[in-house]
Amino acid sequence: MLTGCDQSADQVLQNAAPALSIKEATPGGDTSVSYKPFASFELPAANLPVEARPLFHAGKALAHQPWVKAPTITDTRDGLGPLYNARTCLMCHTKGGKGFIPETNEVPIMGTLVRLSKPGFDKMKGVIPHPVYGDQIQGQSTSLAHQLRHSQKPGSIAHDVAPEAYVYINWQTRTFTYPDQYAVILRKPELDFRNLGYGPFGEDTLFSLRVAPSIHGMGLLELIEQKDIDKLSDLEDGNNDGISGRSNLVWDVEQQKTVAGRFGLKANKASLKMQVAGAFANDVGISNSLFPQQPCSQQQITCNQVTSGNDKNGVEISDHLLDLVTDFNRNLAPVIRRDFNNKEVNQGREYFYQVGCQTCHQPDFKTQDSDEFPHLANQHIWPYSDLLLHDMGPELADGRPDFLATGSEWRTAPLWGVGLQEAVNGSKALLHDGRAETIEEAILWHGGEAELVKSRFIQLPKKERDALIRFVNSL
Repeated sequence: MLTGCDQSADQVLQNAAPALSIKEATPGGDTSVSYKPFASFELPAANLPVEARPLFHAGKALAHQPWVKAPTITDTRDGLGPLYNARTCLMCHTKGGKGFIPETNEVPIMGTLVRLSKPGFDKMKGVIPHPVYGDQIQGQSTSLAHQLRHSQKPGSIAHDVAPEAYVYINWQTRTFTYPDQYAVILRKPELDFRNLGYGPFGEDTLFSLRVAPSIHGMGLLELIEQKDIDKLSDLEDGNNDGISGRSNLVWDVEQQKTVAGRFGLKANKASLKMQVAGAFANDVGISNSLFPQQPCSQQQITCNQVTSGNDKNGVEISDHLLDLVTDFNRNLAPVIRRDFNNKEVNQGREYFYQVGCQTCHQPDFKTQDSDEFPHLANQHIWPYSDLLLHDMGPELADGRPDFLATGSEWRTAPLWGVGLQEAVNGSKALLHDGRAETIEEAILWHGGEAELVKSRFIQLPKKERDALIRFVNSL
């Protein structure tokens, strides 16, 4: 059983919240959209020019379309796999929202990934891929045996490309008890690999479970100037608040140089286009100009012999179509706040600042000028993230470094829209591996740099804790 810290309530820091601004009601500035008549993270920015909307919807259609096995007469959407996790982009990011994680160990994961690697560092990849399985488990295959869930073991049929593994989750639970004796059940996932298609992993293999994140507002995040992020970093904790924060330094495949990363759960992608292109390559098995390799390691011989859907340029999705999907992602809008004038919500806002949540969940930024995307430029936005890496302690550690990110560091997750997550697509999965189903559970898993802030939250009376949680759910 876990018990709340011994810090007394009068030791809670009184960091006064700034005056409430009406701008906070529209997290995406002029791009913000309504949650009525139904909540969606798949809507275009409210100020997207009329002439750009056909291209947005073309990109949306591409993000929804199922890719098929090559060769077919439809050469603009063939080339699926041969190893993959999903047939479409939005199969994992349903309605633009978060992925799902199974509640029992009776069904394999869908909309959730397992990253893997070996100890070490690579300047361009950030990790040392597993020599056989690469850096991501693909649990789907274009083989007929897999599609029919053939009773024989993967790889047992001639010319069959075995899926790499079927991944299940075993949940471990425990109880956390506050000083006021209120109790919360916490759960933690344990990976259960079945039907390994290409032999054992090896004892030194590192694994990380990742639930697909929400994808709204990414174009706005890309237009934040790096200097505005850098000034939030405090590597030596000069102000003695226990919070440091730093940017990951990653390889940009387009610029062919090391830059600060801001996308991905460990900030391991330099740009939105890299994020989208990497998902096509690894999640759907669709090669592209940024990541032209098929998702088969050199030791997966049969996988490499399967006919690809590559065009004359050696890729399965052209730059034009890749840009359409990237711009679709870029223009997905944040949703306006709910209960903005609610008294309890605004009391919760006070407690959010008092305990120090804003020290990592930086409330606001202003986007920079952009001739290419003027509707996203100069917007006052409220993502509630500093986009920096923070050490979250051993409880949340995956033990798997990625570029400069250690095995216990994660990029601060943006909070905008978090309270609408379940309404958007039914997913309740919070944190990188979906272990938390509520904001309260997510807070209680915080550690490392966030330990003191969590301790202050724990010491609040339940009514004040509930108000703080309601504020976060209003974002």
